[in-house]
Amino acid sequence: MTQKLLLGLSLCLLTFQAAAQSEVRLAVHGAFSLPDEQIKKFEQENNAKLTIIKVGSGNEMLNKLILSRAKPIADVVYGLDNVNIIKAWENGILSSKQPTSVPTDASLPGVLAIDYAYVVLNYDKKWFEDKKLPLPQSLEDLAKPAYKDLLVLSNPGTSSPGLAFLMANIGGLGEEQAFKWWADMRKNGVKVTQSWSDAYYTDFTQNGGSRPLIVSYATSPAAEVYFSKGKYTVPPTGNLFLKGGVFRQIEGAAVLKGAENPGLAMKLAAYLQSAEVQKTLPSEMWVYPAAKGTPLPQVFEFAQTPKQHYTPSSNIMIEKQKQWVSRWIRTVLK
Repeated sequence: MTQKLLLGLSLCLLTFQAAAQSEVRLAVHGAFSLPDEQIKKFEQENNAKLTIIKVGSGNEMLNKLILSRAKPIADVVYGLDNVNIIKAWENGILSSKQPTSVPTDASLPGVLAIDYAYVVLNYDKKWFEDKKLPLPQSLEDLAKPAYKDLLVLSNPGTSSPGLAFLMANIGGLGEEQAFKWWADMRKNGVKVTQSWSDAYYTDFTQNGGSRPLIVSYATSPAAEVYFSKGKYTVPPTGNLFLKGGVFRQIEGAAVLKGAENPGLAMKLAAYLQSAEVQKTLPSEMWVYPAAKGTPLPQVFEFAQTPKQHYTPSSNIMIEKQKQWVSRWIRTVLK
């Protein structure tokens, strides 16, 4: 009887512990990556189950969160950025109560900044050396006959880097000049793909394609060295920091309005700013950690930081984004 009683009490205790473990859901874009040990650490410290929900690109994720705001699909969101954060606030999907931020090198209105990155032009060093073609010194150079059929980028209507690049064009050149440049680029053979990965891994000459210029990230040359496993000691690709061709993207984390467990959601959002998570972000997602003083891996010596970027204000980007993307599609694709 005693053994049966003890067994029954043990089973009850295990059942109670399982029931006491709360679930917290994190909505992220498709590029999100965090080591398993970081996920397990949060779960153990908070007696919680962390469920990660991948919801496509940043804008696709935002639209799904807006559509599901009556019954949120997650408790916390990571990956809203300075292009769409104002829209998130305007549509009432974010909680009015957010964690206090640690000191950061970048910020977002009302939410925690987690990381930032620069969308720029990358070029294939060997291709330009072999062809003895000087590197373009301006966006206007790219519309000249010497650079015909050399550039590939992802569609601003379907891709975050493509959209960021368009924002930089307008921020640096002005709206009318930017669209005049795009009309010239259409005549000069610019290629457009649906996604960044299509452009980088299919069309970029570094990966066997025919285009030696691509819209990508300032950290891409460092990633090329890192993933080459010793093949490269210096990057085979480089960055071009041209006027109107550099965008600083800032990504953040926020508690969603209607979170099932707001207290645990607050802890999760804050955890993404913790020192241990921030330190892992550079080599996991090839971004700069937002928290001040976070050490960078040695390979980031090949990730140049531009001195200037051409990022319009979040308010202007939200107000004009749909109009600008529609005009870009008419100018370049139709």
